[in-house]
Amino acid sequence: MRYIIIGAGAIGATIGGRLAGAGLDTVLVARGAHAEALRADGLRLTTADGTRVHRLPVVTAPGELGALRPDDVLLLAVKTQDAIAALDAWGDAEVEGGGTAAQRLPLLCAQNGVESERLALRRFARVYGVCVWLPATFLEPGVVSALCAPLTGILHLGKAPGGADRRIRDIAADLTGAGFGAPVVEDVMRWKYAKLLGNLGNAIQATTGPDPDPAKAALMLRAVREGKAAFGAAGIDHASDAEQEAAREGKIEQPAGVRGGSSWQSLARRTGSVEADYLNGEISLLGRLHGVPTPVNDVLRHAANIFARESLPPGAMSVEDLTALADEAAARG
Repeated sequence: MRYIIIGAGAIGATIGGRLAGAGLDTVLVARGAHAEALRADGLRLTTADGTRVHRLPVVTAPGELGALRPDDVLLLAVKTQDAIAALDAWGDAEVEGGGTAAQRLPLLCAQNGVESERLALRRFARVYGVCVWLPATFLEPGVVSALCAPLTGILHLGKAPGGADRRIRDIAADLTGAGFGAPVVEDVMRWKYAKLLGNLGNAIQATTGPDPDPAKAALMLRAVREGKAAFGAAGIDHASDAEQEAAREGKIEQPAGVRGGSSWQSLARRTGSVEADYLNGEISLLGRLHGVPTPVNDVLRHAANIFARESLPPGAMSVEDLTALADEAAARG
């Protein structure tokens, strides 16, 4: 199989680099200065094993590859707000022997949130979910670090509608050989909904900084409570805290030190957008559909988007001010 990593950022580049390091055919899809750096100098990937430069094929669009191969695997790792453009571009790509990628090739959604699978299933016949536990940092073009050990990360895999098949088990075997935990599960979206709860704090970290603080933890707890209430009203099941802890314990330990998550990194790179609409916004959506108030998540989504749109530096807001806005929204009902 050949792996085409659509979105070679922190997550995509780490997965692509590790697959390539294990001897698997891998193509990186990137854009702008990052694509230029990858082409000129290779991917400089630092893991717990050290730093290695991977010189891999880099493209910005499907046409640069020509017809796709029947054994290609598409791994979507762009942020969810960029998913539709990527799905449309790659879904229409021709495959050797006839048909399009959307008709013939497997697509793995390796993103936070739960919306990309729904977007993909409108276009692709074979869609798989990936629940990503992979702390990684991407702040400089061409340079990515992922320092967890003994595994680089854990990637729960399964068919997006539910279930599993031989194809995803073969992919899991490749990922396992590349240094990841890759359990195949019958209910991958249940794991992704659980991960979504953990990602509700991304907006807090992005706007107020990554340093631990009891006030940030308290605001995060309020956001998670809203999320669980919305899940309950919508009849959505999710993996328990105990299940998640058991899946990670002793497998993805990272060195001490404060690190910014994906939304913080998006602000630091001044990308102009963050995932908040598909993280906190997912809770807001469920709340509105099922009559559950979600004032904290409404405020977090709105604040993170303002930071991205106005290119404000990450951490420029105090947690006290952010909490005050959440309190005001809750008081308004």
